Amino acid sequence: MSYEDLDVWKRSSRLSVTLYQETKDLRDFGFRDQLTRSGLSIPSNIAEGYERDSDAEIAQFLKIAKGSAGELRTQILIGIEAGFLPRPAAKQWADEAKQIGKMLAALIRHHKRSR
Repeated sequence: MSYEDLDVWKRSSRLSVTLYQETKDLRDFGFRDQLTRSGLSIPSNIAEGYERDSDAEIAQFLKIAKGSAGELRTQILIGIEAGFLPRPAAKQWADEAKQIGKMLAALIRHHKRSR
C-alpha cells in the first residue's frame, strides 16, 4: 500500500492545501508561516514514514505527524482567539486536525503491533 492511498494522508494533504489557500492574505507572516508549516508537516511525515523499511520507522514518523496535528490544532485555536482566523472555518480546520490525530493514533497502534 502506498501512503497516497491512506485516507489520513489524503485528508491531511487537503487540510494543508486549504490552510495555504485560506491564509494567503493573512498579514501576520510569522503566524501564517508557522501554521502552514505544521499543516504541511503532517502529510509529509506520513509519506516519509511509509517510504521507510520497517513498521518501527513508519510508527516513528506517524508519531511526528501526530505531534504536528496537535501543534496545528493549537495554532488554529490561538489564531481564532487572536482574531487572525475566521471562527467558523477555522473551527472546522481544528476539528479536522483532531480527527487526523485520532486516525494517526490508530495507525501507530497498528504498526506497533506489526513489529
